[in-house]
Amino acid sequence: MRITQPTIEGRFLRRYKRFFVDVELDDGSVVVAHCANTGSLLGCLEPGNRAVLRDSQDPERKLRHTLQALRVGETWVNVDTSAPNAVVHEAIEGGEIPELAGYAQSKREVKYGSNSRIDVLLTRENGERCFVEVKNTTYAIGDCAAFPDAPTERGLKHLDELAREVGAGNRAVQFYFVSRNDVARFRPADEIDDEYAKALRRVAKAGVEVLAYAVDVQPSELRIARRLPVEL
Repeated sequence: MRITQPTIEGRFLRRYKRFFVDVELDDGSVVVAHCANTGSLLGCLEPGNRAVLRDSQDPERKLRHTLQALRVGETWVNVDTSAPNAVVHEAIEGGEIPELAGYAQSKREVKYGSNSRIDVLLTRENGERCFVEVKNTTYAIGDCAAFPDAPTERGLKHLDELAREVGAGNRAVQFYFVSRNDVARFRPADEIDDEYAKALRRVAKAGVEVLAYAVDVQPSELRIARRLPVEL
């Protein structure tokens, strides 16, 4: 997926009040930008890391810029949680995710479960459905991506709803959108949220499929790169 809005680069300074970041541009000026990520971004927020800001070009918006990506070591990491659903949907329609191919229809943000919305709903011509929940994953330990980077009650709810869809005879997939391309595998982050990790293993045994894909992140593009082995 191409980033259509203009982007600018700078140096990450700090995050505060959860949704605010300060980024110093190369000319020395400092921009206050929106951080569209509710997680801790553990391992990503080192002061001095290169940062990419997306410019909405809307002078009426309270924070005109959004933090798109941070450079961690030698790789860019996408931190904008509004992007993964669109990238996954585009990749499915383009046949880039073999495990999710062969469906006649795909829709985003469809209501289901207990007042939730499934990120992608796939439907075959015979009416069979596949519910795909997408989780943006930025945390990594060495060469292993892990989720979550902070305790998540919402994530637990989504796992239970996926399991209920399997129980109802539908296909359900927990898709981890690993927003970096410097990892070789994926696992649940027991050290961050043991309850979530246990729940993931439980629903996987009940039939919820677990997929993890590394993503090639560039300042102006995000592209599905390769499937990662999942270690439960």
